[in-house]
Amino acid sequence: MIANARVKWLFDGKLGATFPPQGRWAILCREELADWLAGARESGMKLLIIDNLGAGLGEGLIYEFIRIMAADGNELVLRSTDGTTRIEDMLADAAAFDGVVASGGDGTVAAVCSALRYSDVPILPFPAGTANLCASNLDSPTEVHALANMVKSGLTLDFDLGELEMNGETRRFVIMAGAGFDASIMKTAAPLKKSLGSFAYYRATVNHALPQVARFTIELDGETIERNGVGILGINFSQLQGGIPVVHGNFPRDGLLDVAILTAANAFELIPAMGAAMLDVTGQFPERTDAVEFKRARRVRISCEPALEAEYDGEPIGIAGELVMRALPSATRFFVTPETYAAFTA
Repeated sequence: MIANARVKWLFDGKLGATFPPQGRWAILCREELADWLAGARESGMKLLIIDNLGAGLGEGLIYEFIRIMAADGNELVLRSTDGTTRIEDMLADAAAFDGVVASGGDGTVAAVCSALRYSDVPILPFPAGTANLCASNLDSPTEVHALANMVKSGLTLDFDLGELEMNGETRRFVIMAGAGFDASIMKTAAPLKKSLGSFAYYRATVNHALPQVARFTIELDGETIERNGVGILGINFSQLQGGIPVVHGNFPRDGLLDVAILTAANAFELIPAMGAAMLDVTGQFPERTDAVEFKRARRVRISCEPALEAEYDGEPIGIAGELVMRALPSATRFFVTPETYAAFTA
């Protein structure tokens, strides 16, 4: 897009090695960029909006977004599903649009990203779900007018996806996927999200204080290790609710998955690790304790005995004894703010 070329010129041509910019020069560059992007696309946009009617608490903010985006020459196509119509089927002509708005939770965003992988069609994760981790990891605005302005700017950036093979089916994820403790929480929370919102996850966690301990055989790019634990995660974007990171840093553009092996024997042993993760937000970056072990790989094959519940991006998908996860480099494209562009390209 033209906006991306402008950003590259500003960042690479003007700022050179002193990136991100500091002081008065930073203010001047950011103001110039913001002013230019603000008028980049006021009319003539063609957007496809996918609305998951079953997501979140049904606030209907997507209709306010449509009202704001309505302008002379714009074409806004709304397609809705309550889960009966497959999201993939509603995206057959997505290449004919300037962008796709995925209105729903992280599962909705994952389905849209999966269907449009490597298509170069930019996607707006519209935060209409319960956790909305994709939008929060991108540090996207939550106010509807600001989201509309971000789309009008046309600024985009490519990110990795994760791919999960399990029980003969292949799925893609944006945030993370895994088996064991976290998946059991997602399964328990699923029917409670409509009534309790994000509190459903906390209530479900209490219900699984003593999760199943399993024996994991894990192959990481050809290297095999064995561990006992309560769960395992393949991570693309690393931040949970409240910006709390599972791992140090957030690297969804490096072509690798972070792998978190929950070697704890119960949920109580994970509490110090969660406390350490919360301190990352303050810039202290303490170790996560012996309850969690971290690895990195392009491809991960996992066998677990006994078989465990599995999930991807908060969607429970059944029990599995074997999973394969891999990173898909630069497979999806998101609308972003200049600040997000700077953060993930520094």
